[in-house]
Amino acid sequence: MTTEVVATAPSVNWIYPLDIIGTLVFAISGVLTAIDKKFDLVGSLIIGFVTAVGGGTIRDLLIGRFPVGWLTNRHYFIVIFLGLLLAYLFRGTILKLRRSMFLFDTVGIAVFTVLGVQTTLAAGLNWEVCLIMGVISAVFGGILRDVLTNEVPLIFRREIYATACLAGGVVYLSLESLIGVRAISTITAILTVLVIRYVAVRRGWSLQINV
Repeated sequence: MTTEVVATAPSVNWIYPLDIIGTLVFAISGVLTAIDKKFDLVGSLIIGFVTAVGGGTIRDLLIGRFPVGWLTNRHYFIVIFLGLLLAYLFRGTILKLRRSMFLFDTVGIAVFTVLGVQTTLAAGLNWEVCLIMGVISAVFGGILRDVLTNEVPLIFRREIYATACLAGGVVYLSLESLIGVRAISTITAILTVLVIRYVAVRRGWSLQINV
């Protein structure tokens, strides 16, 4: 991969739908965790909110993007409330999908990895920072969720989690540098994260070193 990637402004046709999708699935993930922990409705909403916007908020603060996205767009609040309703109304169905495929965490980190890379590219920062911000966007909402619900964050467990995000970010930047077609770069990077995470969980892969 080349040492520089052209920092073109991200297409609204891709970045905004990705943001909304990622916000929804992470909100559902947070609410489901809160329900499992016997939180009340308000507590579930707070956990869903933190999970959905936590990573993006930290990313925006680090790259100097003010105000952070959710402060200027009420759609984020609507989507998070929708996630709360979906999690409560269809909890049984959603939990079956979640347990078999880690659906919502996996989709969430895949989408937010690409979103974080795209947003950081638009800020004119170098590719190393883009990779870091992609990972931060993807995992820090989940870290905040797990800390607030008294769980060990997934990023600190044996499972391959942040590594999948890093791989997705590398794929995205490589394709943007080589072919420059945003749709192909986005879809391929998301699929990369999904496949790595899914296969790693199903086969029990980890990066743990036994000493």
